[in-house]
Amino acid sequence: MDFSQFNPAEQAHMTKLIERKQMQDFMRLYSGLVERCFNACAQDFTSKALTSNETTCVNNCADKFLKHSERVGARFAEHNADQMK
Repeated sequence: MDFSQFNPAEQAHMTKLIERKQMQDFMRLYSGLVERCFNACAQDFTSKALTSNETTCVNNCADKFLKHSERVGARFAEHNADQMK
């Protein structure tokens, strides 16, 4: 983003707002991952430790979620590049 039309204080404020929004988006993504994988994988509440099946499920769930997010991000970037043309 180009903030050159703003004074330094306004530029700093805008940068801070963008950083806050990015952190909120990351936390939303992370919370969604945790909730989705917990709901899909947590089966046995009689122990603190995960069973081997739960561990495998969590690993697969997280991997799939992150690959999906990466793909969506790539498609979004492609769409933005097309819009800039």
